[in-house]
Amino acid sequence: MNATLDLEDIRATARRIQPYVSRTPIFCWQDRWANDQIDDGELHLKLEFLQKTGSFKARGAINNILTRPAAERDKGVTAASAGNHAIAVAYAGQALGVSAKVVMHRGANPARVAKCRAFGAEVVLVDDMSLSFPTMEEIASQENRSIIHPFEGIRTMQGTATVGLEIAESVAALDAVIVAVGGGGLISGVGTAIKAVQPSVRVIGVEPVGAAGMSQSLELGRPLEKVSVDTIADSMGAPLHCPESFAVCQKVVDEIVLVDDDALCQSMAVAFDGLKFTLEAAGAAVLAALAGPLKDQLTGQRVAAILCGSNIDETSWLNLVERGWRCSP
Repeated sequence: MNATLDLEDIRATARRIQPYVSRTPIFCWQDRWANDQIDDGELHLKLEFLQKTGSFKARGAINNILTRPAAERDKGVTAASAGNHAIAVAYAGQALGVSAKVVMHRGANPARVAKCRAFGAEVVLVDDMSLSFPTMEEIASQENRSIIHPFEGIRTMQGTATVGLEIAESVAALDAVIVAVGGGGLISGVGTAIKAVQPSVRVIGVEPVGAAGMSQSLELGRPLEKVSVDTIADSMGAPLHCPESFAVCQKVVDEIVLVDDDALCQSMAVAFDGLKFTLEAAGAAVLAALAGPLKDQLTGQRVAAILCGSNIDETSWLNLVERGWRCSP
């Protein structure tokens, strides 16, 4: 199967994964907070945190397994992740009858580890996140399992592109779309699909100050092989960047803005106070960008923003939201 990221293949991907994922709603947020950020504009929120497994990652995981030969599927799959991708691979394995073995950091959120096990995956814990990818590769080699990468590869990007396709087909005449950036798998797919349907849309990424690997990579003109990560948004803390997803980002990403951890906490609080949404930090990152570096830059424009994940336990969520309340102006 010759996988591509053209519009025809993205639409075929949407049909292929449809039985296993949700077409998440898009909500036009009309209140004082939204108006303060884009005065006289429209803010359309893609509620991807309502996706099966609690994040967009299910789309790429399902597509990766469905497009592999039966002989490969029979041997099982493996993945490395801070949580959301691991949960997605565990779900995809259970949904498609494929054995899944996921590698996670020992300090990963316990709720995420529990979700992986609830979906029937075997979980391998490592002491340092830098060991996760080598451990995944060792498992793949020793057990002949197929690797499902969290953000690299055409099949992963085809999956994430279906998020962009749903936005582009649902909201006409967009001016900009805002996307959280970790490894680049989401924004590369979303940006490709959006620009295929609505070529003039600006694709804006959001990174934490403490995990600004993609913006640094784009500035250097090459993907960083090691990224320094220090942020509460663990889902955005990619330890490296990879050639395929980076090359697509070079083509489709117009701008990346940075937000600090206090801003991420404030945006989590905004999501709860204004919408009663319980988001993880990565899921609220686009709101932090709107209230910070993008404030007043999108005045009067029609904007889509992806709320990409909600996998966080109650105690951790409350601690971060309370921090957001404390540091709010």
